Amino acid sequence: MQEIVDRLAASDPAAEIARKLLLPYLNHAATMYESGYATAADIDASMRFGCGYPIGPLALVDALGAQAVVTGLDKLYAETGDELHQPVAVLSTQAADGSTFASATADGDAAPQLRHEINRVGVVGTGTMASGIVEVFAKAGYDVTFVGRGEDKVAGVVAAITRSLDKAVSRGKLDEDGKAAVLGRLTGATEREALADADIIVEAIAEDLDIKLALFADLDRIAKPGAILATTTSSLSINACAAATSRPQDVIGMHFFNPAAIMKLVEVVTADDTSVEVDETVRALCLATGKHPVSCGDRAGFIVNALLFPYLNDAIKLHEADGGSLDEIDEALKQTKLPMGPFQLLDVVGNDVSLAIQQSLVSTFGHAGWQPAPTLERLVAEGKLGRKTGEGFHSY
Repeated sequence: MQEIVDRLAASDPAAEIARKLLLPYLNHAATMYESGYATAADIDASMRFGCGYPIGPLALVDALGAQAVVTGLDKLYAETGDELHQPVAVLSTQAADGSTFASATADGDAAPQLRHEINRVGVVGTGTMASGIVEVFAKAGYDVTFVGRGEDKVAGVVAAITRSLDKAVSRGKLDEDGKAAVLGRLTGATEREALADADIIVEAIAEDLDIKLALFADLDRIAKPGAILATTTSSLSINACAAATSRPQDVIGMHFFNPAAIMKLVEVVTADDTSVEVDETVRALCLATGKHPVSCGDRAGFIVNALLFPYLNDAIKLHEADGGSLDEIDEALKQTKLPMGPFQLLDVVGNDVSLAIQQSLVSTFGHAGWQPAPTLERLVAEGKLGRKTGEGFHSY
């Protein structure tokens, strides 16, 4: 941690680049905390487990000192006039009284409990994310029924999980009996009616609201009373999915991160009518599968995307303003121990995905400073979407 603090306090050009991009990110995280949207612990865990960052943003504020962050933001605000660079009140308060985010974190919160009995899990979908979720639950000891559109899709899920388990066996993390036990918990089906006895049903289908609404209406018909209906959406409305059912109290978001079998974070997203028992049960279920749940409400970006993508957009704008080459900016952020530079990450995520998320954030929050960078819009229009097309900000 001290190495990161020292790097951000340095006077070289790379440190200046890092400060210009990370200070607004820290300010945004403080704004999220101040609004009550998420706790300091959940904000920090989201960026550590969801993005692989070595330290969460609010813990980094504590390490740097609120006064240093406020001073840096004041300097940036004087240069840009961007309201997003004006220090949020909680930072100014901490700078004045010496308090920290760590000291404001409540201690002794009881671990969540399963308020609903969970024995059988249902999963709708057969893609990479769905297969990973099926594997997560089966490895945790749950019987899983998964539904695909055809026998070939169902077989593909079993094949993908088998390959994953074979890798675990080859690395000595699982034996053949353990592999057989996981596979024995799987039941594939091509009809949704097979989900009638599931205690929780997790959908992981296309990110298309109309398709999801039709699915939730059908799950409402099929699922037994009291079954939890969860969506893995990363960007669509949980409230809209809930409204498609007669049981909005049982609908919740479970945003797994890809690859689901490896990434520890799950954003547990409550809709307006989600019951506290369902919320607690899902968080307890995440813990039972070895995941780290964080809690937030139903709004664009949830925690991770709402913090990550404005930072990535800022990096593009900094480059557009001749604030550094792509490689210089990437390297400057990697020197702060981030796993990837912003342009490397944009190309991994996909520039089309990044643009769509940034547009949804602007639509929700209205910040002029978050308008998508022109270069991002141009690359998407040219079909240069990143690694998946062989060219984005970098060539592959």
